[in-house]
Amino acid sequence: MPSNTATHTVTLMPGDGIGPEVMQATCRVLEAAGAPLRWERCEAGAEVFKKGLATGVPQETLDSIARNRVALKGPLETPVGYGEKSANVTLRKLFELYGNVRPCRELPGIQAVFAGRQIDLVVVRENVEDLYAGIEHMQTPGVAQCLKLITRKGCEKIVRLAFELARAEGRRKVTCATKSNIMKKTEGLLKSTFEELARDYPELQTEHVIIDNLAHQLVRWPEQYDVIVTTNMNGDIISDLTSGLTGGLGLAPSANIGNEVAMFEAVHGSAPNIAGKDVANPTALLLSAVMLLRHLGLFDVADKVEHAIIVTLEEGRHLTVDLVGDDRAATCTQFTETVIANLGRRSPHWTTHQYRPIRLPRVDPRPDLVHARSRRVIGADLFIESGLDPHALGESLDRIVTALPLRLKMISNRGTKVYPGPRQITDCVDHHRCRFVMRDESRELSDHDLAVLVERVGAEHRWMHLEKLQVFNGEPGFTKAQGED
Repeated sequence: MPSNTATHTVTLMPGDGIGPEVMQATCRVLEAAGAPLRWERCEAGAEVFKKGLATGVPQETLDSIARNRVALKGPLETPVGYGEKSANVTLRKLFELYGNVRPCRELPGIQAVFAGRQIDLVVVRENVEDLYAGIEHMQTPGVAQCLKLITRKGCEKIVRLAFELARAEGRRKVTCATKSNIMKKTEGLLKSTFEELARDYPELQTEHVIIDNLAHQLVRWPEQYDVIVTTNMNGDIISDLTSGLTGGLGLAPSANIGNEVAMFEAVHGSAPNIAGKDVANPTALLLSAVMLLRHLGLFDVADKVEHAIIVTLEEGRHLTVDLVGDDRAATCTQFTETVIANLGRRSPHWTTHQYRPIRLPRVDPRPDLVHARSRRVIGADLFIESGLDPHALGESLDRIVTALPLRLKMISNRGTKVYPGPRQITDCVDHHRCRFVMRDESRELSDHDLAVLVERVGAEHRWMHLEKLQVFNGEPGFTKAQGED
């Protein structure tokens, strides 16, 4: 955790659309509060894309973040029609910002659906892997694939971050939310890691829930949750849901946490339709800056800024249009000046968490973190593009492998077994998973066997993907198709 005894240099990216306005408001408040910060202003986002840089993040910005190790960022556009990757995702991945922390707490004076329920929870979302690794391929002209990568190392880091955050804020319960009832290997890895590591935090209550049940519970009894840890895509969806419970994205702060770098940003978008009109609400970025101050160990300044925001919301004067409507709306500038005027005041109704420094997880850095006691390759799934009926394809493959040590066990289409057996009513596409296993179950599949299989099948059919069927520690490292024996 950085020291709080000197001035801290922070990389500042104003962002696109309303970004420069809410960033200017935030900097004004922090300066008035006496935060010992020095800004290093850098570019990222739409203007960088327009210059032809596909990442949206120039090297000077990357160098600044690497040097300062902490950044405050406004909303960045992800352009349509030019550029490649999202600049937001680029920043998260390049600096291994593996944890996205999204507090969700009821704010005073906000007319939200759940006002009065005292919602106070945090979503801790894995931030760099899962489907958002962005590894996609067109398998056939009409079938796309996205690889869902979940790692034991990634699971341990995000689970420990969730537990350590709960400890640092004096929270009592951590809930792990997955879809492990369906995705038993990927989502199941987060569940099993959570249950294993929970033993290291005996003072915390722990539970596991299925992610769709969590969504259901959040819109009925959200106050039962404290800290929620989940995978990347699930967390992306659920954290936006929780923001809606307490007033919307315009009030939602966030932190992207890594062991080496941390980046703080408002959750909302760039809102180009209101850019330059001085009507944007800077609250989300202000609260993100409060999180930044606490990350730097500047707890007193953070509390000072937070209470000034809370007092401003409680009194209901000079609030922006998204909070009070057109008739009584103040400008972004007026709201900012009101917050500055309230610095030093404290709300008697607002309870501040204890906010100790978070002890960031240190996980074994080796790439091969997990070692199997035993392992075998018992077969392979060969993915074939074919317009043939599954039975016609199956009979062809049976003939091709007659003299090989492998046999065709089954063909599935979109996860359902379609050969052998009775003809199904499955609406098939031209993407078939063809599972081959060793005829002699005591013998392991060799790479030579695999090469011969691919060569023989490839002489008659178009294939696009190959996956070994591995058994680790006596347990299958693969799942079965619906209907497979």
